[in-house]
Amino acid sequence: MARTQGSHSGITGPKVREAALKLFADKGFAAVSMRQIAAEVGVQAGALYNYTPDKQSLLFDLMKTHLEDLLAAQEAQAAREMPFPALREFTRFHINFHNERPEEVFIAYMELRNLSPGNFAVIETLRRAYERRLEDILQRGIDKGVFAIADTRIAAMALIAMLNGVNTWFREGGRLSLAEVQELYWDMVRKSVSA
Repeated sequence: MARTQGSHSGITGPKVREAALKLFADKGFAAVSMRQIAAEVGVQAGALYNYTPDKQSLLFDLMKTHLEDLLAAQEAQAAREMPFPALREFTRFHINFHNERPEEVFIAYMELRNLSPGNFAVIETLRRAYERRLEDILQRGIDKGVFAIADTRIAAMALIAMLNGVNTWFREGGRLSLAEVQELYWDMVRKSVSA
């Protein structure tokens, strides 16, 4: 298959991912065609198959990359052994990381239903790895007698859902800075788990 004049795999490949990310976040996976992605990139529809086997693979790649980046970035944070500092760091990290990637977050949570069973299993494993990091912090707090939590799994899911909510309403230049929002959320998180 001939390459579109002026296209280059090192440039066009990332453009395909960026276009798919934007379109999936704006219109939803099911409403986006490969033809629309190609038009956004500026290539012919057939040329997309030089960069991805199909739309499902593109969605899976976007989700997998997002979660791998999330896990790697969280791993790179300074490890805190004591539960309260560890939970504060997790809270701030989660809000900051996701604030910089609103489209990825939207797709990672809203498009799970469109993954094939095999792809879903991979994404679910990555999500659980991240959730377990929070569960481990919560369990350490219980073990030290500073957190009062009936079920660490439910608490972790509730806290992540609360932290994800920042993406739906926070805007730079608003009444509060991101740092102020992080501190307010940390206060709510702290109070929700304290013994």
